[in-house]
Amino acid sequence: MDRIIAITAAALMVVLLGVIGWLTLGANASDDQFAECRRSSVAGGDLGGAFELVNGAGETVTNVDVITEPALIYFGYTYCPDVCPLDVDRNAQAVEILEAGGQSVTPVFITVDPARDTPDVVGEFADAMHPRMIGLTGSPEQVKAASQAYRTYYKAHDPVDGEYLVDHSTFSYLVMPEVGFVDFFRREMTPDVMAEKIGCFVDAT
Repeated sequence: MDRIIAITAAALMVVLLGVIGWLTLGANASDDQFAECRRSSVAGGDLGGAFELVNGAGETVTNVDVITEPALIYFGYTYCPDVCPLDVDRNAQAVEILEAGGQSVTPVFITVDPARDTPDVVGEFADAMHPRMIGLTGSPEQVKAASQAYRTYYKAHDPVDGEYLVDHSTFSYLVMPEVGFVDFFRREMTPDVMAEKIGCFVDAT
């Protein structure tokens, strides 16, 4: 009889723990307003944060100044021979698709090559890619701090005849005002798919 009671008690404990676990997971999921939109397991707040950089007009700006609406942030450099122009153009196309559907997202370009990418250079590059794109640069320390906030990687090669390439990560980051980072997108994603996924987040705000 004691053995039966012990088995029954153990079974009830397992059920109780399962219910508690289900309720806990359910509560955590409900706390995330973007849960249905996420393509990754990365939760908002794990990346991103405050930064201070310089825009194309030579003005010092912060993340609060730049991210006044949903923003799509990309770290690259204007002298990049192929990857950056393609990625930034893809982001601009996604933003245009969203605009056609009545949703506004700001495309942002942050250089990882501040030595060559002066305010004028990033400003001209951003204007050429999209009329609402914001180009940002800064001191090496400012750029490094912004990169570290988003955990991006970059490393300049040794110059050859004065020219050099910069290795860097190629994710694009979706950031919401007053919320922060919500998701990232790999470079192989098409503009249409990116716009659809971003649109989900915008609708959820």
